[in-house]
Amino acid sequence: MSNVQEIKVNVADLRVGMYVSRLDRPWLETPFLLQGFRINDQGDLEALRSNCNYVFVDQVASDADLASTLGNLGRRMPLHPAHVDAPSPTPNAATPRYIDSVPMEEEIESAKRVNSDTEGAVREAFQTLRNGGKVDFEQLEESVQPMVDSVLRNPDALIWLSLLKKKGSYTYQHSLSVSVFAAAFGRQLGMDRSAIDQLALGALLFDIGKSRLPTTLLNKRERLNEDEMNLIRRHVAIGVKLLLDSGRFSKRVIEMVATHHERYDGSGYPRGLKGNTIPLFGRIAAIVDCFDAITSNRAYASAMSAAEAVHNLYEWRDKDFQGELVEQFIQAIGIYPAGTLVELNNGAVGVVIAQNRVRRLRPRLMLILDALKQPLKELPILDLMQVTRDADGMPLDISHTLAPGSYGIDPVELFI
Repeated sequence: MSNVQEIKVNVADLRVGMYVSRLDRPWLETPFLLQGFRINDQGDLEALRSNCNYVFVDQVASDADLASTLGNLGRRMPLHPAHVDAPSPTPNAATPRYIDSVPMEEEIESAKRVNSDTEGAVREAFQTLRNGGKVDFEQLEESVQPMVDSVLRNPDALIWLSLLKKKGSYTYQHSLSVSVFAAAFGRQLGMDRSAIDQLALGALLFDIGKSRLPTTLLNKRERLNEDEMNLIRRHVAIGVKLLLDSGRFSKRVIEMVATHHERYDGSGYPRGLKGNTIPLFGRIAAIVDCFDAITSNRAYASAMSAAEAVHNLYEWRDKDFQGELVEQFIQAIGIYPAGTLVELNNGAVGVVIAQNRVRRLRPRLMLILDALKQPLKELPILDLMQVTRDADGMPLDISHTLAPGSYGIDPVELFI
């Protein structure tokens, strides 16, 4: 766990040498990078003062000779853990804080088993309902527990699998993936274990109503007419009824199923709810549902990269989705989510395998191609938090993301 500590500092009190780790507004609305930076000169001070009212300063990363100044400021304002970028929607003194307890490379084997088992449970449930049978909801509930266990140990492994393992039925994969993203989201928000379990379960089930719809309609490649669209929208009511009839699900889970297609600006369905009249679990569901849909190959649309999807979600904040929750979701999965192909500024190509929870622009990579785009015989791990310069002493950074399949690279084959 990082020993980073933050204090809230008014911009008038900032000094050269302080390390700014958070702002009072989204990084993307300012000229600064999202990863934090040291104040180097008067220009940095002026830029901060023109964009912000206050910021959060990392005491550990700031210059040592500022310890006394920061100590005095710290006595005026409370300390905050640096790995929590915004308060939980229901903050309290006992809010859990999660750290990665195992590396992604170790967790991936457990994650693969969890992924397979949970997908099997979802597939069986949908097929049973499609055949008119009665689903074993207890089995579905039980399948969520090991999945949440994996996410709490290290969410990158299941996020990797959810973003890369896109073969087979979209319906089954979608239910599993949104459940993973929801659990990672709850972890980021500092929810307790019970709430994360409910969040993951609600996500796993919110499309359960589609099991009662014709597969020809679900797989149709052409644009749906109004009658077909109205029929698709019925899956919400069907899903709610299935859960209510079972008599075993909490209010939060049922609300999540009922509101996962509502939108923050009131443009969603079935009730056109707006803003905070949409329950928190429903607002979360809308984000994870959209993110997984646009990063998946569907009958009528090709997948976009996870990094591009993150950018789109940010553009849609405070329209379709609550802005604060969008920013927290991006923190949960990373600016460069696990599985993203990237090119470094020295020309080398790699795939993101793990996030850095403090500096999101400096993840861990597995290098695939060297600077001349030649395949590497071994696939070394590069931690951009530890390695900041290349062999020639030049700064080493991610230059840009690459489309899935660039240079013939299939990240699925790396761990699966």
